[in-house]
Amino acid sequence: MLTIFNRKELITTMDMQRQANIRSVLSANGIAYTVRTENLQGSSAFGGRSRGRSGSFGVDPNYSYEYHIYVHKNDYENALRLIR
Repeated sequence: MLTIFNRKELITTMDMQRQANIRSVLSANGIAYTVRTENLQGSSAFGGRSRGRSGSFGVDPNYSYEYHIYVHKNDYENALRLIR
């Protein structure tokens, strides 16, 4: 079981295709993982209206999210070898 206490961050990427490929490789090799997705255009402390106020003109939507992939700390070395 993968928990916050026994996991290690494998990689952080903003590339959706890369994170999908990494997840595919991990699954194919039987390595459990979790993904935390962070919206970089996220809501503000003012009710989530910051994007409406400042706009998103010129922001590449392909890089609006950051993906953090975690694996069990015992699987880390193997997982790292597989994705390189």
